[in-house]
Amino acid sequence: MYVKQIYTGCLSEAAYFIESNGVAAVVDPLRDIDAYIQLAKEKNAVIKYIFETHFHADFVSGHLDLSKQIGATIVYGPETETNFPVHVAKDGEIFSVGDITIQAMHTPGHTLESTCYLLKDENQKPHCIFTGDTLFVGDVGRPDLSSGDMTTEELASVMYDTIQNKILPLQDDIIVYPAHGQGSSCGKNLGPDTFSTIGEQKKSNYALQPQSKEEFTKAVTTGLNAVPVYFAINAKINKEGYDSLSEVKTKGLTALTIEDFKKKMDEDIIVLDTRKASVFTHGFIPGSIFIGLEGRFAEWAGTLISFHQHIILVTDAGKEEETIIRLARVGFDKVEGYLQEGFEAWKNAGEKIDIIIDVEADELALDIKHDPKLAVLDVRRETEFGDGHIKNATNLPLSEMTDLAQIANFEDDQSLYIHCASGYRSVIAASLIKRQGFNNLRYVLGGWNKIKEEKNIEIEKDASVLN
Repeated sequence: MYVKQIYTGCLSEAAYFIESNGVAAVVDPLRDIDAYIQLAKEKNAVIKYIFETHFHADFVSGHLDLSKQIGATIVYGPETETNFPVHVAKDGEIFSVGDITIQAMHTPGHTLESTCYLLKDENQKPHCIFTGDTLFVGDVGRPDLSSGDMTTEELASVMYDTIQNKILPLQDDIIVYPAHGQGSSCGKNLGPDTFSTIGEQKKSNYALQPQSKEEFTKAVTTGLNAVPVYFAINAKINKEGYDSLSEVKTKGLTALTIEDFKKKMDEDIIVLDTRKASVFTHGFIPGSIFIGLEGRFAEWAGTLISFHQHIILVTDAGKEEETIIRLARVGFDKVEGYLQEGFEAWKNAGEKIDIIIDVEADELALDIKHDPKLAVLDVRRETEFGDGHIKNATNLPLSEMTDLAQIANFEDDQSLYIHCASGYRSVIAASLIKRQGFNNLRYVLGGWNKIKEEKNIEIEKDASVLN
């Protein structure tokens, strides 16, 4: 028996490859399926099943492409309805994979069709359970992404029954393999580890402690961040289907000359620059949106860019395909090409460029004292801001900058200084604001990590948002 976790850090997503005696299965695959096919070749195995724990909201699954390419059966849990052929498992249904078995356990609560898969080894001993978004390390799946007409509280109540009747009775030594780790927006309190055991979770997971249904419901529904805007779109794509990734890549990997690129810019199109923040700020095509590959790229793209708009790319050489794949993972299929030879070709051709000025924290400290028109924009999350911020700073979380009309609160003659925790989010924010025509701005190098060390900047807290 062979079980491998395939973890994708930028999405905090875990897929799984299982093999026994030449037969394999995949759980919750990403849209780019080559890794699973390669593992099957290495193990000289045939992938028989693709197990989906639920309709994922934070990424587009690879179930359709993988099934079409290798002929594997897609398995969902009870109460699943799709626009494509799947096997809807019964609660308790058992699937043979070589010398082992995998049992479907209907575990509604995160969504109505959520299902865990319990793997039993060659001796029929429960070995591990693939919990999807039902059970994480340190948390359970958030109940406000209902796949039906239930309220958050009603779905949390269903989750309570799932925990009591399906999860807690499991043996302590069973390994827990969730679909996500720390950083995912599918839960609020995910731990740093990507796997655990049932016993460890019974001891440490707040949602598995003895409590009434009312106490549980309050615990899992309190403190939830806003649902990322692209979650509903991705869930719909996973339910209804999508174009193959090969088709998306073929279109996106069109090399555009400068003239072709400029013609497309005249249309209603997004110019997305995915180079490093430190490179982008020193020169970029005016009107570009920066979202660098070095950060949580796909999540920020899904949050800030409309899925209806077409995209053309500016990337580092050799990063074009990676960019297209990572966009496709969250449902972006409208990439129309990339700038041939990148930004350097644009610059060397004498085309117009723009920059974003950076300042050190000590420069900010001086400017705060001497510039009466200075305004500080903090684009961290509300809880980050509440835990400590520059006195009189304005908090506008980057995740809320989908409607840039809010930027109108700043006057044209103000000097806008933008920061986040370390610099990545603030450069994204600066590119969005510049795109709206506000140019009198700077971003603070090192962000809050450097600002809080500067003795000449007055800091305050807002405890009200921390409770």
